[in-house]
Amino acid sequence: MRVSYVMTKISLRFKKKIFRFASNTTRINILRSMGMKIGEHCIINPIAYSTEPYLVEIGNHVAIASGTRLMTHDGSVWVFREKYPDIDVFGSIKIGDNTFVGACCTILPNTVIGGNCIIGAGSVVRGEIPDNSVAIGNPAKVIMKTPVLEKLLMFHKHRVDIKKLSPKEKEAVLLRHFGLAPSS
Repeated sequence: MRVSYVMTKISLRFKKKIFRFASNTTRINILRSMGMKIGEHCIINPIAYSTEPYLVEIGNHVAIASGTRLMTHDGSVWVFREKYPDIDVFGSIKIGDNTFVGACCTILPNTVIGGNCIIGAGSVVRGEIPDNSVAIGNPAKVIMKTPVLEKLLMFHKHRVDIKKLSPKEKEAVLLRHFGLAPSS
């Protein structure tokens, strides 16, 4: 093996190890340094990504929850390696602007998730998810349009507008809301 190859592998392992504990800004900088295209105002929690991060493009104002995997290669070629020793199959991933990807999703190669989309936690996504869609499941299927979910959330019985409260104030409001506040 060449020294440059070994150094690249060591660098990749190091980056993946610190990735879990790094700040959002540091995670994004690490991914960008590896060739991933990431827009502005994104939140990327600790995720797993393939050895080809340069095949991933993430739009502006995208949030990706922890445990999500971005897969840019098809490992099933392993079965055919004896017959075709050099075979590999790759695919790109594109995530549009203003999109949320829930916890522990798997985004497979050759996937395009449109803008203004919500991908439910645990979903396995392959193919195309159109703009303004809410998709969930394995395989992920569009179950409604984003504006429909918006209306549902506006009237949800557990909607609590507390984003600007301190952690202590938030706790008090939530304990009252769910009937868990201690009796006085």
